[in-house]
Amino acid sequence: MSTSNATVESGFDPTAIDGKYLTFTLNQEDYGIGILAVREIIGIVPTTSIPGAPLYAKGVINLRGKVIPVIDMRLKFNLDEREYDEQTCIIVVEVSAPSSGTMEVGIIVDNVNEVLKFGASDIEPAPRLGESVNTDFILGIGKAKEQVTILLDTDKTLTESELSLLNEIA
Repeated sequence: MSTSNATVESGFDPTAIDGKYLTFTLNQEDYGIGILAVREIIGIVPTTSIPGAPLYAKGVINLRGKVIPVIDMRLKFNLDEREYDEQTCIIVVEVSAPSSGTMEVGIIVDNVNEVLKFGASDIEPAPRLGESVNTDFILGIGKAKEQVTILLDTDKTLTESELSLLNEIA
């Protein structure tokens, strides 16, 4: 059996996730999200805090009359918090969940890099890190320009209950 057949049989099909990804940096690591989920990129703006929200939920912003919840991806991924600078920005993405439908969420990242195209041959399955580490939100690992990029599933980066909470906040 060839490696590609074994990969498809294991449930990982790189042809299903190949395409263009907006890449960004968190803690000097590269991540990517499917370009079709991206609505816009804005500079960092003040947020209105929501009492009782999780620490990674920085609050909400008013974007052209629409209230959008904003999360800090560093905090969501349990990375060290850092002060925002001129490179820090908010990527507004559309996410969907079975119970809450689709909604826009702002994600704070250290900086946006570029749009990269990953073909099926450029994508490896996400590594399994044991049962205690959830990697369901990682679509795969993209390889381009001598770099490794963690490709994220925006619909799974936040859990159903987290999306429901953010939907209530907004």
